[in-house]
Amino acid sequence: MHTRRTHRRTRIGGTRIRATFLAAALLATACSAGGASTSAGPAAEAAGATEAATASLAPLPKATPAELSPYYEQKLGWRDCGVPGFQCATMKAPLDYAKPTEGDVRLAVARKKATGPGKRLGSLLVNPGGPGGSAIGYLQQYAGIGYPEKVRAQYDMVAVDPRGVARSEPIECLDGREMDAYTQTDVTPDDQDETDELVDAYKGFAEGCGADAPKLLRHVSTVEAARDMDVLRAVLGDGKLTYVGASYGTLLGATYAGLFPDRAGRLVLDGAMDPSLPARRLNLEQTAGFETAFQSFAKDCVRRADCPLGDRDTTPAQVGENLTAFFDDLDAKPIPTGDADGRKLTESLATTGVIAAMYDEGAWQQLRKSLTSATKENDGAGLLALSDSYYERESDGAYSNLMFANAAVNCLDLPAAFSSPDEVRDALPDFEKASPVFGEGLAWASLNCTYWPVQASGGPHRIEAAGATPIVVVGTTRDPATPYRWAEALAGQLSSGRLLTYEGDGHTAYGRGSTCIDSAIDTYLLRGTAPEDGKRCS
Repeated sequence: MHTRRTHRRTRIGGTRIRATFLAAALLATACSAGGASTSAGPAAEAAGATEAATASLAPLPKATPAELSPYYEQKLGWRDCGVPGFQCATMKAPLDYAKPTEGDVRLAVARKKATGPGKRLGSLLVNPGGPGGSAIGYLQQYAGIGYPEKVRAQYDMVAVDPRGVARSEPIECLDGREMDAYTQTDVTPDDQDETDELVDAYKGFAEGCGADAPKLLRHVSTVEAARDMDVLRAVLGDGKLTYVGASYGTLLGATYAGLFPDRAGRLVLDGAMDPSLPARRLNLEQTAGFETAFQSFAKDCVRRADCPLGDRDTTPAQVGENLTAFFDDLDAKPIPTGDADGRKLTESLATTGVIAAMYDEGAWQQLRKSLTSATKENDGAGLLALSDSYYERESDGAYSNLMFANAAVNCLDLPAAFSSPDEVRDALPDFEKASPVFGEGLAWASLNCTYWPVQASGGPHRIEAAGATPIVVVGTTRDPATPYRWAEALAGQLSSGRLLTYEGDGHTAYGRGSTCIDSAIDTYLLRGTAPEDGKRCS
């Protein structure tokens, strides 16, 4: 149920949460082959392999196939979209790139034109990650108004909601009440009955998605979304793609570079993913990433007077034990929240709330306050609010389609991490070693794709993008959702990768307050000068 965001600048109380990457609980993220040629396949994953893939994503032919010309030559009808300064349009893409005459998918596009002065450099496409995060929401709420003024002066800021996401034929799986029940499902089952309940929840979720969009569900892969980005590039009149992707958006951008290396321009991949990992290893490494972030939070917490989990004499391991004891108490007896719909704070919701705060150290104060209310005042409202922000649940009980699209993309991109509850049980020692606090829940969360109604079309593979101009890969050393090792791995795979390191906490680095990071990326976007490979910032 856990792994998620940063670059979206959505408010959680007084905290800014910035990007989006979701894996566990609706977890199984990595690369897809949907519609593109790659020599990597699902066989190794199905056999339970743990080694990273060695095969590479193959580039597509440079010439645009004649049957795709109508898409590449379409004209967008820009219109006002109700947000001052922004225009919106609808772009068509083939539902199935292998059979482009058999139907379209309609994709929502938005832009804010370059403000000047200075030479216009073209379009800058942005994506906040997810999969399932609304790129248009990110553009209108942050990138189009919050990116450096000098960048917005010279670029048209552009976003497209990927297929199946937000405004682009969104996949819907459960209604609000059903999602409330789903998010409260116990993901640390104590016996067979609770295991059966968890499996039934995953099956019900999958069945709902399959019933809503049986055709689209087969065509929401990362490769297909990357191909849509190339159509948009052409329609916008740009010879090469300029792009900033955060979290899962790095996988989308790297996939684009692998498919179209000659059309890859200035690409910034911030909070990078490693496309070579099979789902089980990806989930395990991400679990370790959350433990790294929690250790950093624990060390900070005990130095503060309002820490409810210990004092200066409390070790990080003891902080984790105290939090785990609190979760165990909730498992036995949920606590009140004052929620209008009668929801109590369960172990699953509380865990999600804690994990949500791991994405940005700016949320740690809110987390301490929420934990204090829950542990000392029997009031779960604060942790419930953090959990709701993670799931994008509105006050009226409605949910965005973030979680639905997230599962749809993840479960298509990679074969499931586990084939049965027994396999999860066998893997629990590894996950609990990776994170004593979150390991058990994240292991069981990795079971969700096991029951997906559509077979995975992709598999783990390397992305080299031979011939591409320098690509900037950004990694944060204590990133919870996309561990730093993934940035090292992606930069090493890309033939022109340049690794830029932020030594700090939180998920992603651009716009986080490091002048060193921001200056390096701005210089790259505006002048095309990539930072030296291995540059480190704090």
